[in-house]
Amino acid sequence: MLVVETIAKIRRAHFVQGKPIKQICRELKLSRKVVRKVLRSEETVFEYKRSVQPQPKLGAWRDELDRLLAANAARGSRERVTLLRIYEDLRGLGYEGGYDAVRRYAAVWRRQGSTGTAVAFVPLIFEPGEAYQFDWSHEVVLIDGVTVTIKVAHMRLCHSRMPFVRAYPRESQEMVFDAHDQAFAFYKGACTRGIYDNMKTAVDAIFVGKERAYNRRFQQMCSHYLVDPVACTPASGWEKGQVENQVGTIRERLFAPRVRARSMEELNDWLVDQCVARAKVQRHPEIADKTIWEVFEAERASLVPYRGRFDGFHAVQASVSKTCLVRFDNNKYSVQASAVGRPVEVRAYADRIELRQDGRVVGEHARAFGRGRTVYNPWHYVPVLARKPGALRNGAPFKHWVLPAAIERVRRKLHAAPDGDRQMVEVLGAVLTDGIPAVEAACTEALNEGVHSADVILNILARSRDPEPPVTIMTPEALHLTCAPIADCTRYDRLRRAN
Repeated sequence: MLVVETIAKIRRAHFVQGKPIKQICRELKLSRKVVRKVLRSEETVFEYKRSVQPQPKLGAWRDELDRLLAANAARGSRERVTLLRIYEDLRGLGYEGGYDAVRRYAAVWRRQGSTGTAVAFVPLIFEPGEAYQFDWSHEVVLIDGVTVTIKVAHMRLCHSRMPFVRAYPRESQEMVFDAHDQAFAFYKGACTRGIYDNMKTAVDAIFVGKERAYNRRFQQMCSHYLVDPVACTPASGWEKGQVENQVGTIRERLFAPRVRARSMEELNDWLVDQCVARAKVQRHPEIADKTIWEVFEAERASLVPYRGRFDGFHAVQASVSKTCLVRFDNNKYSVQASAVGRPVEVRAYADRIELRQDGRVVGEHARAFGRGRTVYNPWHYVPVLARKPGALRNGAPFKHWVLPAAIERVRRKLHAAPDGDRQMVEVLGAVLTDGIPAVEAACTEALNEGVHSADVILNILARSRDPEPPVTIMTPEALHLTCAPIADCTRYDRLRRAN
């Protein structure tokens, strides 16, 4: 095969120096056929392409290799194996050839199976405050020494590229609401348009084109923040490519190696600090003379002002058991004893559970994640103790109950009394009407006097509820008596003797 340098020598010798073909053949020791081919074709390079690739060892295994390649291509992206694994499987079936032959064949197989046209995209430009993109990812971290898989909410302003990242135990609707509120509070505003994929917590039905039936609560959230939601085409992640790229970048830079934190709150504080720190040093991809943080500071003026927190809860109806417990999300939460017998509305927030009945709050707890946990508020069971004071000693809600110091001292002293449980229940019942500060003050006063009975404590509370004695009114000078009567009880003795 002719090299490029030889072809150049032939062309210069003939067209520049005017040498005949015979002389060129003699000097370069080439045949006339080769020289004529170069001069007539006007080509500067010649390449040999093999029309048929011999496959002495792979030929008999092509059908099996096609089957393995097709089966691997049909798997999900996370389940696909490498080509080296396919080669090892083929070797296990009896193939004796090398890996290079399999690799070359697989490359041709992929080209033939493709459409022949590369996917092209149009670069997008967004105005300040025009749009943001939202997505989820899952990461693995160590929380208080325990390996946990968490869900991470990602938001990104399309103009300034300012990221916001927050971790949650799961990807439920109340987490979506909280993530938006936390992000908008951080940005101090929202964009006029939000770009989402078709997540089930937001979209109920997908119609033709961009038409969607959004979840009612999700629409309420968007209305509160004055955001117009836009959903991507299914399986078209490039329509929100900025946040998709952010997911991979955050995973590489913040979650590798595995992050360690004492709590979810500490992890989220660290994530916000990292987002701000990186934005202050990273150059904006389109405005090269400014950092992302500088562009974000300028974009803030174009954002829709922050509207305050949206009441982002997920509501379900639940029944109340006779033990004053409500089951929600594989855990149990206590309610006030007065709520037994009628259903309650469970309002699940990202960090707490609120239980309502007839518009009245009958229970509120920090949210528990996991399974099989029971969260008690002992004060919910105090009215029940009025009928069953003996339950104070062994009742599950009262185990490890931390009371104020003075009330706890009274409890310990009454523990040895024959009717100590009954007296303690009377003291605890007073908390429901007078409040903890008043009862604690009464217990402190009683203990200072060396007593601890319920009667004394309740008497002190009753005296504290009585109004102050009336203020003494000064008598005007005009109403003073000129001759005041003299109190003399002996007059009655004289009357008795006279009779």
